[in-house]
Amino acid sequence: MTATIIDGRALAQTLRQELKREINGLKEKGVTPGLAVIIVGQNPASVSYVKAKAKACQEIGIYSDILWLPEETTEKELLRHIEDLNQQEEIHGILVQLPLPPHISEKAVINTIAPEKDVDGFHPVNVGNLMIGDKGFIPCTPHGIIKMIESTGETLAGKHVVVIGRSNIVGKPMAMLCLREHATVTICHSRTRDLSRITNQADILVVACGSPQLIGREHVAEGAIVIDVGVNRTEAGKLVGDVRFEEVKDIARYLTPVPGGVGPMTITMLLFNTVEAAKLAARLQMN
Repeated sequence: MTATIIDGRALAQTLRQELKREINGLKEKGVTPGLAVIIVGQNPASVSYVKAKAKACQEIGIYSDILWLPEETTEKELLRHIEDLNQQEEIHGILVQLPLPPHISEKAVINTIAPEKDVDGFHPVNVGNLMIGDKGFIPCTPHGIIKMIESTGETLAGKHVVVIGRSNIVGKPMAMLCLREHATVTICHSRTRDLSRITNQADILVVACGSPQLIGREHVAEGAIVIDVGVNRTEAGKLVGDVRFEEVKDIARYLTPVPGGVGPMTITMLLFNTVEAAKLAARLQMN
């Protein structure tokens, strides 16, 4: 068996074209979706991500505003910028690029973003809505993964999904989304014993542990769907995932590559959330 590669770039492009048509329809009604991105400092990876997000916005017609703040920006100053954006009608989504400098509380920043503009899906209100099954913004990476699984034609209902990683950004919301789709979910992490015994039970394996090439053939059941969320750079400068791609492609049924897998879908779902936020704001104005 040789795995079918889930092409994140191609799927993202298809979804972005659909969003572009939806944005054009909103503009005809006088609504232009707007996204504000705040970056503090000059972390190279963060700068690259922010530029990619701005480019993606421009390509499909979302207004984007980037606020570049120096490393020494205080927490109070950053929160004031967020509060100002909360009040700006032309801004429908607010994203503060992580990680933040150590003197700024990530929790305070996330809590300050208005839930209806929290297009990252990290605010406690949106996290709570995900937990109880109510509508709210879904974190972009897990949402993109759901779209990738759906693109295979497989359904999650009744499947055993094993998620490796328990972060608030990927692991935990991924598990909740799979439960919402009626899957049986197991979460593994750094304290999990006999990892391969558990992962070999997975119909769908989502690997988001941040450990370069941790998962190999011995961890994967034949015919499984394997989603590799990891993005790691080797000493030679090569990007690799958390999965040993060459090993796993001979046993998995579907497999995502790194790069070109989950990454493009994460940005696409950010665009999706921004459009949803604009639609929500338009509805509220009409009421």
